[in-house]
Amino acid sequence: MILWLLNNLSTFTLGVLLVGGLTALAVAGSLAARRRFPHLAAGEHNEMVGVALGMFGAIYGIILAFVVVTLWTQLENTQNVVANEATDLALVVRSADAFPPAARAGIDRAVGSYVHAVVEVQWPLMHEGRPSFDATAEQTRALYAALQAYEPQGPRSETFYEEAANRLNDVAAQRRARVTMAETSLPTLLQVLVYGGALVILPLTFLFGLRSLKMQLLFVSAVAALIGFSLLLVLVLDRPFAGELSVSPAPYKEAALAQFWPAGG
Repeated sequence: MILWLLNNLSTFTLGVLLVGGLTALAVAGSLAARRRFPHLAAGEHNEMVGVALGMFGAIYGIILAFVVVTLWTQLENTQNVVANEATDLALVVRSADAFPPAARAGIDRAVGSYVHAVVEVQWPLMHEGRPSFDATAEQTRALYAALQAYEPQGPRSETFYEEAANRLNDVAAQRRARVTMAETSLPTLLQVLVYGGALVILPLTFLFGLRSLKMQLLFVSAVAALIGFSLLLVLVLDRPFAGELSVSPAPYKEAALAQFWPAGG
């Protein structure tokens, strides 16, 4: 459900639905509670409700802060993994410049095939929440085969060959990390705490009575909007490869890897 929302609705639309929906729910709930229990407007229970709001609000705020920081860190780590994988591929290409033409051409073909498989095959699968190691397994084996087919001659070739081999091993490690990150999402328990917590906090605001109806609605609307924006942030950060804020495959088309893509492609 979350993947469908992220991939089919813009962040602005999600914001309108979440923030607007919760605000409308808060206003409707507050009006209904005030109509059903008119004595709430006198604020007779404000002290008790205030204690409950403060306690639950503090706990919920800590949970939200933890979740948002964790998801933001996860997004940054994913971007770093993608950038590092692309950088290591570019360095394999740079190191291969020191090899004879035939060996260099073989490595270039293997790298080109790999980046196209990542961007055109593996990336859409990650975007849909169906990451697969098999999507680039053949291209990964071809990379190793192309490098292993060359026998370095002389200290210079051996130095660059060792550098290319090390970078290729790093590519394999970053590939695994990238696909693994595409499989991760917010644990079910935290999802219950984050989304369920909003359904606990919001009704409590209905019980906090203010004599002025406008002030009452302003109060519950402000709380609902704040919760809505927080939930929106959690939603868009939960899947690093889905939605408008997803990690881009652009690094696989830049610098030394740009030669494997048509101009403007």
